[in-house]
Amino acid sequence: MPKKIVIELANLNDIPRLIEIYQKAKGFMRKTGNLYQWGEGYPDSFDLLAKDIENNHLYVVKENGVVHGVFAFILGEDPTYQIIEGGEWLSFSPYGTIHRIASDGAIHRMMDKAVSFCWGEIPHLRVDTHPDNKVMREAILRNGFVYRGIIYLKNGEQRLAFEKI
Repeated sequence: MPKKIVIELANLNDIPRLIEIYQKAKGFMRKTGNLYQWGEGYPDSFDLLAKDIENNHLYVVKENGVVHGVFAFILGEDPTYQIIEGGEWLSFSPYGTIHRIASDGAIHRMMDKAVSFCWGEIPHLRVDTHPDNKVMREAILRNGFVYRGIIYLKNGEQRLAFEKI
């Protein structure tokens, strides 16, 4: 049977599977040296996922009807991107931000699929990741993003920021 990959908005029924995927992704991050990104209850919180679904920000990646990946895609200003250290944004035109991308490992190059989808929505994207997330940094650069500097989350944690226009 040929693989049919579909990206669509998540729904509340997807939440138990998404929690499993995020937990598996956290395990993968720990194994690859990213020990501190995504602590207990984040982003695998029912409330966070439900809020993202309510706001039409959460997408699932399905292969033959089975959910294997998830990401948030938010159009508009990201408050954590207002201040950037050690660089500057390439453009201040409207953009979309990819957040909280994860896979169960069954579909490879999940970032490629998410970027392709999001680029079809708006050709100006931003993304950030933890400095220890080498796997994600490689995927971000492979997809044509350029490192722009350091941003800080609301809790003060540092992230490396990238942009593609």
